[in-house]
This record gives sequence, structure tokens and C-alpha cells, in this order.
Amino acid sequence: MLALIVLLALVGLIVFGVPIAVALAVTAIGTYVALGETAILTMLPQRMYSATTSFTLLAIPFFILAGNLMNTGGVTERIFRFASALVGHIRGGLGQVNVVASLIFSGMSGAAVADAAGLGQVEFKAMRDRGYDERFSAAITAASSTIGPVFPPSIPFVIFASLTGVSVVKLFLAGVVPGLLMAVALMAAVYVVAVIRKFPREMRASYRELWASFKAAFLPLGTPVIIIAGILTGIFTPTEAGVTASFYAAFLGLFVYREIRIADLPSILWNTLLHTIRVLFVIAAAGFFGWLLIHQRVPNSVITGLLSLSDNPAVIMSLIVVILLVLGMFLEGIAVIVITVPIFMPIMTTLGVDPVQFGVIMIMCSMIGLLTPPVGMVLFAISSVTQVPISPLVRELWPYLLGIVAVLVLVICIPQVSTWLPELVMGGGR
Repeated sequence: MLALIVLLALVGLIVFGVPIAVALAVTAIGTYVALGETAILTMLPQRMYSATTSFTLLAIPFFILAGNLMNTGGVTERIFRFASALVGHIRGGLGQVNVVASLIFSGMSGAAVADAAGLGQVEFKAMRDRGYDERFSAAITAASSTIGPVFPPSIPFVIFASLTGVSVVKLFLAGVVPGLLMAVALMAAVYVVAVIRKFPREMRASYRELWASFKAAFLPLGTPVIIIAGILTGIFTPTEAGVTASFYAAFLGLFVYREIRIADLPSILWNTLLHTIRVLFVIAAAGFFGWLLIHQRVPNSVITGLLSLSDNPAVIMSLIVVILLVLGMFLEGIAVIVITVPIFMPIMTTLGVDPVQFGVIMIMCSMIGLLTPPVGMVLFAISSVTQVPISPLVRELWPYLLGIVAVLVLVICIPQVSTWLPELVMGGGR
């Protein structure tokens, strides 16, 4: 009962427009006051501080910085040109290009909103200029941006790892196959929509154009290779990979393409700082909220309640996924992760579910949440960039949401989809 009351209070505050971080802290403080345990509030500063001091979390500001540098330094345009030469001739044309470009960019930034706000502008403008329907263009731009946090590197995976102790490298590897499957599913949805609406085919790029676009995008394409190879060979940690990506992006923008001026750096750093503060403030507040849940034995009561409904792991997993999807409709993805991990991870352990597989499931659920109202962050980012209202954007999104959900079901039903590559490269264990 306490768990239900706390969750309803939290969601209620967010629905009424209270910022997520403030809602988390107020709910936790209010619960302790209502229980008459105000002495516990002395733990508030300590729990908020400790929640944000994990070494793993240092990767977040650097991956955000890398995404901002690439958006400013001409990387996104080169990626889009190469993707257009590669798949622009497939039915759906620039819709297919949109997906492939987002897949490539996801190997550099690790953030859906960075993809939506940066590369998304390039994608939408190109599709609109070519005569594509604005709602279709905005919808596929929103949907394709969710590949970023699933395909490595990934900021949500970094957060999940910091909360659970699961290997960041394994989580990165676990996202490769699901990320590729998401791209395939979205491309298939674009193809079907294009056939139904009789969208024209794009001209197939000549081999000369394909080679020229590949040469122009060669250095940006090396970013995910450098990141993954560096992590797997032990040259640097996942956290240091974020630093490496940032320096590499700055090098490309300042010295190779020369599209970033020294005068641009303060605004890039300031935007990175603001985004990082927003993320870490949510994590800090969620640290104390998580302490409340553990202190009041909420995870234990939830485990008991779920196991009393069924002892079938598939049924319990389905219930948890439904809860995650519903929460994703009201909470930002990172908030869902930091709130629910302390509750659901013990259940996964009890059921014998691989924590790496559950990490992929949780991040995919949060990506679906980014595309669903009323608090879909990517929806609002794309709407503001494209000026397409939320309602028609949501209606246009359904084919692509179904594609993402189909991949989620595949990851749930076939664990090897997410666990095969990490086990192949690194063996068993966390």
C-alpha cells in the first residue's frame, strides 16, 4: 500500500507540472514527515551527494559534450550525406536515410535528445525540402532518435550500470544487436508506409558519389570504432571513452572541418553544462527517493505482491514491462530507470533473469516512453524543432512504435538477442 501511495503522489506532482527532480525529493521528504520519521531527513544531503559521485557517471557530461560538438562541427551533415548515398534509393528514400543516419550518429552521442535536436534538424529539413509530408518526416525523425541510447555508447546504460554494478562494457555490447534490429524494424515500417502512400523513389547514388560521401564521413564513422575498440582492448574505460569521444569531436570540428570556432566553445560547453545538471539533479534526487524505497522495504513488498500473482517468470516480466511502459508515459526515461531499478532488480535476481538482458529491456521501455505523451521528451524536442504539433506527430508515430515494440518483445522472449554478443566477447558473469 505504501508503494502505491508513494508512486501516486510522485506521478501526481509530475502531472501538475512539478519538475521531476523536485517531485522526487518532495515525495521522499513528505513520506518521511507523514511517517513521523523526520530524523531520517538528515540523510538527504548524503544520499543526494553519493548518488552522483560514481566514477561511471563521469561519462555522461562527456558523451553529451561529444554530441554537441558533432552537431556544431559539421559531423551530422556528413553522416547524413553518406547515409543518403547508401540507402536513399530504397523505397521511402530519405525516411530510410533518416534511420541509417541516426544509427551511425548513435555510435557517437549516446543520447536520444541530442540526436533529435541536432541530427534531427538536418534530417527534417532535407525531407521537407524534398517534398516529404512534414508529419511523416517529424515522426520518423523522432522514432529513429531512440536508437541512440540502445546502440553503444549509451548514457542510460551508464546510469543503469552505476545503479546495479553490471559491467558497462557488457551493457554496451548487449545493445548492439537490439539497436540494429530497431533500425531494421524502423526501415521496414518506413517501406510499408512509403508503399501505401506511394512515396517516390530517390535516384540511386553513383559509385563516385557513394565513394565521395564515404570519404567525407570516414573520420566521423571512426568514432564508434575507436570507442568500442578502446574499451574492449582495455586502452580506456567506458568513462574515459566519453572523454576520448569529446576530444575527437573537438579535433574534427576545430582542425579538420574547421566549422567550430573558438568563440563557439563557451556556448557549447554551457549547453553541455545545463544538460548535465538536469540529468544529475534527477539522479541526485532519485538517490534519496531510492533510499526511501529501500528503507521502507518497498522492493520486498513489491516482490511479494508480484510473486503472489504468479510464479511464472514470463507473466511477472510482462507485468514489469507494462509498469515500465506506463511510467514512461509520465516520467522522463532517466527518472524511470533510477526509480525502478532498486525495486525491480531484486525481482529479476529472484527470477534468474540476466541483469544485462534486463538492462536492455529497461532502456528500450524508456525509449518507448520518450515517444509517448504526456511527457515524451523526444516528442517535445522534435515538435519544437519541426513546428509539427504533438497530436498529429503522435498519430503518425504508430507504425514506428509498433516496430520498436516488436524488437522489445524479441529481446524479452529470446534472451540471446541481447546476451549473445557480451557472452561471446567477454564470457559469463557480470
